[in-house]
Order: sequence, then C-alpha cells, then structure tokens
Amino acid sequence: MAGNPDFDLFKLADEHDELRTAIRALSEKEIAPYAKDVDENSRFPEEALKALNNSGFNAIHVPEAYDGQGADSVATCIVIEEVARVCGSSSLIPAVNKLGTMGLILNGSEELKAKVLPDLVNGEMASYALSEREAGSDAASMRTRAKADGDDWILNGSKCWITNGGKSSWYTVMAVTDADKGANGISAFMVHKDDEGFVVGPKEKKLGIKGSPTAELYFENCRIPGDRIIGEPGTGFKTALQTLDHTRPTIGAQAVGLAQGALDAAIAYTKDRKQFGTSIASFQNTQFMLADMAMKIEAARLMVYTSAAKAERGEKNLGFISAAAKCFASDVAMEVTTNAVQLFGGAGYTTDFPVERMMRDAKITQIYEGTNQIQRVVMSRALLK
Repeated sequence: MAGNPDFDLFKLADEHDELRTAIRALSEKEIAPYAKDVDENSRFPEEALKALNNSGFNAIHVPEAYDGQGADSVATCIVIEEVARVCGSSSLIPAVNKLGTMGLILNGSEELKAKVLPDLVNGEMASYALSEREAGSDAASMRTRAKADGDDWILNGSKCWITNGGKSSWYTVMAVTDADKGANGISAFMVHKDDEGFVVGPKEKKLGIKGSPTAELYFENCRIPGDRIIGEPGTGFKTALQTLDHTRPTIGAQAVGLAQGALDAAIAYTKDRKQFGTSIASFQNTQFMLADMAMKIEAARLMVYTSAAKAERGEKNLGFISAAAKCFASDVAMEVTTNAVQLFGGAGYTTDFPVERMMRDAKITQIYEGTNQIQRVVMSRALLK
C-alpha cells in the first residue's frame, strides 16, 4: 500500500505545516512573553495584536478579493491553535475576527463585504453580537429591535457577553425586524463603532481570558444605513446558525491550543521535578496521565480539523460535526489543563507557572458559542432529523 495517494487525505498539506512553523515562532517570540502580564492586569494584548497585524495572521480568513490572504478553514484553526498554546486571550483576535465577519462572508452583499473586510486586513477587528441577558441559549427570544426608517434602520436594545467589545470597529448584530414571525423575523446587520446611538458598556470581570474584553453593547436609536443589512430581512437567525457551524471549530482549535500548551508545560515540569530521588516523570502514574492527555488532544485536533475541512468544502449538515468538535475539544481542554495543574502539585496552583491560567482560560471554551449542553442538543437533533 506504500505510496497510495488516498492516504494523503489524512496528512496536512505542506503549506499548513509551514504555516504552523511560522505562527508558532511568532507566538513564542512576540506573544508568549506578555501572556502572564496580560492576564494579571486584565489588559488587552496590544503586543499580540501588533504582531498578528504585521504578519497578516489577525484575519487570515478574509478572501483575497477583499485584500485578505484567503486562508482555508483548517489554516485559520492552526493559527488560532498555535496562538492559544501560549495565550488564550490573544487567540481570540483571529478567532473573533472570523466570528464577527463569517455571516457577512456567507450572505452579505458584495458592496458590504468591500466596505467591511478590508478594514480587518488593515488591522481593525470585528465582533459578533447575538446573546442577550434573557436570550443566551434561547437566542431566538432576543428583544433587540430594528425598524426601517426611510432608507435607514433604527436599532434599539442591548447585547451581552460580546468578546472584544469596545476594541472592535465592526459588529454583526442580530435584531428582530418582525416580531410576529419568531426566528424568521430576525435580521442581521453590520454596525460600526462610530454609528449614532451605539454605546459600549463596562467590561465584565472574568475568571479567564482576562486580556480579551467582554462587554455589553447598547443601541439607543442607533441609526445605520439601509445597505448594512446582511442578506434579506428575516434571514438573520439562519445566518447566525450558519456562522456558528463555520466558527465552532475555531473554538475547538482554541481549546486544543490551550490543552497542548498545558501538556507541553506538564511534560517539561515533570521531567525536571524530583521526588523520592528521581524525576516524577519516571513514575508510572505520571506517565499514564501524560499519555491520556496527549491521546485526547490528538483526537480533539483531528475532529477540529475534520469539521473545518468539511466547512471549507461547503458540505451540508455541518451541525453535528461542528458541535461535536467544539464540545469534545473543550471538554478535553478542561480535563487536560486541570490534570496539568495536578501534575505541577502546589506549584501549579500559583501564578508562577502558566497552567493555572490555561485552566481558567479553558473553562470558557465549554460555554461560549453555545454551551456544551446545547452542543449535545444540536448533535442529537442532527442524528434524529
């Protein structure tokens, strides 16, 4: 069977391997040194933004037609994974740039794409505004409203848990345009930070990803031009679900990166740490923990890349695999980072080492872009449809 080309299906292309080498080098040199300070001071990782912007990794997913690199979905996941390996907060720059523009790329007009997407290539950011205080998992019950006013739209309401809120220039916002139609009465809009009536609320104080601001957004008679709607009125909720099918693998990639970073740290520490006259890596219980951690990371990575590849090929019925990849990878990340803290012993519970930060950062991957309970709902519906 040697040389059978079918086996290449399970090998990343050379350009993907080269991309990983490049983004890993950049992450270790220009992002990792600031990760601890970013977390401890809950400050935005400006160094990471600059490095990612200068290298073109900030919004690698933007199509070439809009001055971007047009990288495929697997390549985008590799970038997010490698940044997350050293800093979870920084990985949300490329991840949320894709989340904040995926609906536009899928269903927006050419004119709107040409207006928004080059801004990301030039270093600005985009965010995604779906959730509300009373409409999280039940997103279709949102209360934010959009009403036509001449050639414009007027938005009123609020959104919460908006990643990179206040740092982004563009926001994909879901709002009800016809309350009588339920989910079919929701539309999607692109809102700019400078739009009249758009206000960013205070930042949340969080357990992890402290370097990525999470804020509420308020729309107080927010006026936007009529051509800022994505697709036709009433198609916004479908756009939201399509977006998540394409971006849940990126959260899986973030989770894989966090887990890999924790495993790498645990391997190095257990080789160096001595108890009973020998390194703790020589103990079978340590070896078995490390083996299980690595095994699950490999399984999660393969699932993430598979889901990203299916999305890239435009396959239908992405719901199951994208939900499964996000759910499995985030559960693995939580388990691996927790075990890494355990392997470090008392030292792992201190901020002297990165594993406690990785554990805190990993927790959110089980919650955002749909809790893992909701992922299981999505998967079971796909199975039973």
